Amino acid sequence: MEIKTNQATKNRPEGNRVIDAPYVFIDIPRFVEQLKNEKSWEKNDRNGITVFKSSGMTMVITALKSGAVLNHQRMEEFFTLQVMQGEIQTETDGKIIQSIQGQIAVFHPNIAHTILALSDSVLMMTTYVCP
Repeated sequence: MEIKTNQATKNRPEGNRVIDAPYVFIDIPRFVEQLKNEKSWEKNDRNGITVFKSSGMTMVITALKSGAVLNHQRMEEFFTLQVMQGEIQTETDGKIIQSIQGQIAVFHPNIAHTILALSDSVLMMTTYVCP
């Protein structure tokens, strides 16, 4: 298996990291600290980092400031959303659901949803394609 890495960028100079290999260990607290210490967090209402990416699955840790909105229109993949810190509100299919730390939501493909951060929050979002 080919090992894939992300390269450093101007906005993320310490960005070199393995994102796909036979095994990938993810230090969530370190990534959350990194997100909240970057200039993007100071300037914007969100900041995110891809921590795993293969041909069928992507995992992203996203920090949201209170009031930030993520509008996902009909994603083609399965989607999971784990609240790691804070509180969010998800609107989907005419329903509004509030979620707090430790809760997970799972969406089948093509289910539109909108996420509102009710407080500063950290989410682990995963998309994956089922064979």
